[in-house]
Amino acid sequence: MSLQIQEINPNIGAIIEGLDLNLADEQLTNEIKDALHKYQVIFFRQQQLAAPSQVKLAKAFGSLHIHPIYPSLEDAPEVIVLDSHKQDLRDNDLWHTDVTFSQTPPLGCVLQAIKIPEFGGDTLWSSGTAAFNQLSEDLRNKLRGLTATHDIRKSFPLERFGATSEDRERLENTFRKNPPVVHPVVRTHPETGKEVLFVSEGFTTRINELSETESEELLTFLFAHAVKEEFHIRWKWQEGDVAIWDNRCTQHKALFDYGDAHRIMHRATINGSVPYYAQAV
Repeated sequence: MSLQIQEINPNIGAIIEGLDLNLADEQLTNEIKDALHKYQVIFFRQQQLAAPSQVKLAKAFGSLHIHPIYPSLEDAPEVIVLDSHKQDLRDNDLWHTDVTFSQTPPLGCVLQAIKIPEFGGDTLWSSGTAAFNQLSEDLRNKLRGLTATHDIRKSFPLERFGATSEDRERLENTFRKNPPVVHPVVRTHPETGKEVLFVSEGFTTRINELSETESEELLTFLFAHAVKEEFHIRWKWQEGDVAIWDNRCTQHKALFDYGDAHRIMHRATINGSVPYYAQAV
């Protein structure tokens, strides 16, 4: 079949219409994969995707990740629950690429809107591919081959996530299991071969080959550049919406602008591989 695709932004994002993801078969998921490589984040309205169907769809891309912090569904442990009435979700209101504190950050995610506030709670995605391409040639050449440190502590500080002694002990144990890791500042997308700017405010702490001052100055610039308006889209959720994004070439943030209103999202996260940089030939 031919997907009905509506492009959102020339650099990132598309809506795919006329599908029921509960009925996705191998042919359909292969077409969805192709669309994801092209548009980096894709959206499906009014899906009401059952948990087993969400798991099945996500597993079409690869094995699934179990998050060290967030809780999951009892009958689908691969699906984490992001519930604003049960968790502190302010860390999501920060531009980040998911789980880059891991040696093998996720390939991508399948996210479904379960309960949406009347106002607020939009999510933004930005293209690391477009952001890198729009840097000056001199800066692109400088960044190739550099590495950066990513640390879970930057988005999950003890002062916010260690409210009780039990929480603190669990979080410190998570820190021990997830020490800081090093990734290339510019990674090669393993499917498309494109170069991607791979630093984000959420987890990147420093560029290792530079002095502390130069690293801080360059990261401050890159964090701002990577999320310029021309590189990103903003999605206003409706209950039942599903988004699939390529975590290898995007970053995102979920706006925490809805106060005490209730927002629930279900997310299945697809395991990825070790980021690398391969010089184009």
